[in-house]
Amino acid sequence: MVRRIDVTGAGGVRLAAWEFTDPPKAGRGGEEGERGPGVLLLHGLMGRASHWAETARWLGSRCRPVGLDQRGHGRSDKPQDGPYDREAYITDGIAAIEQLGLAPAVLIGHSMGALTAWQVAARRPDLVSALVICDMRASALGAASQQEWADWFRSWPVPFATLADVRKWFGEDDPTLERSKPARGEFFAEIMAERADGWRPVFSRHQMLTARETWVHDAHWEDLALVQCPTLVVRGLDGELGRAEAQEMVRVLPYGAYAEVPDAGHWLPWEAPAEWRGVLGPFLDSALPT
Repeated sequence: MVRRIDVTGAGGVRLAAWEFTDPPKAGRGGEEGERGPGVLLLHGLMGRASHWAETARWLGSRCRPVGLDQRGHGRSDKPQDGPYDREAYITDGIAAIEQLGLAPAVLIGHSMGALTAWQVAARRPDLVSALVICDMRASALGAASQQEWADWFRSWPVPFATLADVRKWFGEDDPTLERSKPARGEFFAEIMAERADGWRPVFSRHQMLTARETWVHDAHWEDLALVQCPTLVVRGLDGELGRAEAQEMVRVLPYGAYAEVPDAGHWLPWEAPAEWRGVLGPFLDSALPT
């Protein structure tokens, strides 16, 4: 069962959180049973909490996994005027941990969600017990990268007639692809909704660019160095985070560890789920209490 729990984020924005495991049954005295360590799963730009469903079900035997639709994404509010800056996303993450009673939580983030996760850990070390950074760079990407994203958004053939068209375009026909990536097609199919004229994204592409604009020009090494909990940096060999930068991130982290997944890229938890669990499991075994 997946249970929705609303959280109040920065500026009163309503955020949809999704608990992927059933609450424990009450004991003889009527008290709620032990739920295990809290885990907050943070998707990347354009993602949604449901993308973490498979990871969450796997974690559910030992933890209390909760996915958060970050502002502007999924079922959470999408205020026209934002804010969509780093401060808002960090405050939202802190609010989710506190209001859901997850602390001290394991934070698992992909791409932009990983940046949010390590900035939350840097600001509020009391709320975070361990951290997983999946394919997110600490260095600045610059104006050229932002322009590439703006051009890419304009190239989308929206609306799509069918979900099969969504899967094909993002997995095979997208001009940015060098080879077929079915997992990428499935990822994007999950962030589309049917409208009167066809299938469109559940988010505003303008808002996504606005959110990205607030972090793409800056480096984030100082925040990384402030993280005081065990941290795993994971990359796919074909991902956006290069090996040299990933290893430098591990060096900067006070308690950093490194793992890489072959035959996977930026979407590695979905491209190679078994290998993803294979690197996540041992890290959690070492970072979490028995």
